[in-house]
Amino acid sequence: MKNTLCPKDQNRFQIKSARADWWDYSTDGLYFVTICTKFMRPSFGMLESEKVVLNKVGLIARNNWLQIPTFFPFTHLGPFIIMPNHVHGIIGIEKTSNFLEINQARFGPQSNNLASIIRGFKSSVTVEARKLDADFAWQSRFHDRIIRDEMELENIIQYIYDNPIKG
Repeated sequence: MKNTLCPKDQNRFQIKSARADWWDYSTDGLYFVTICTKFMRPSFGMLESEKVVLNKVGLIARNNWLQIPTFFPFTHLGPFIIMPNHVHGIIGIEKTSNFLEINQARFGPQSNNLASIIRGFKSSVTVEARKLDADFAWQSRFHDRIIRDEMELENIIQYIYDNPIKG
């Protein structure tokens, strides 16, 4: 695959999206996401005896994750874990036509998809975390996987629960 130059800035390369181009990420479904800190810096705490001990920034990340359905009422959260340098979690998107009619006009189509959810989470954590750690930062992207069936869901849930053991 050839990188192409971005027309706005000839000194930067345009990076192909990591999202599946055949999928609408505002569609109902379950998504497994991984969001990492910049340079994989252990900003959220440490592992002790195969358990994650969150520091204050880790608690901020945990609390903001739990707030996702408050700001995105069409979401529900599955299992998640805040590791020292990344977050794994399952986010479900479930919309009704009534919700879409009301909010599509207010916020536009890009505010009701997985990327907007992750953008909101990362932004809220960053604002609070930088009050305690001025150097806190996320990697610019996140990884996602569309969960397609029960077996895959069960495997991902087990992966989340086992993550501290694997370190």
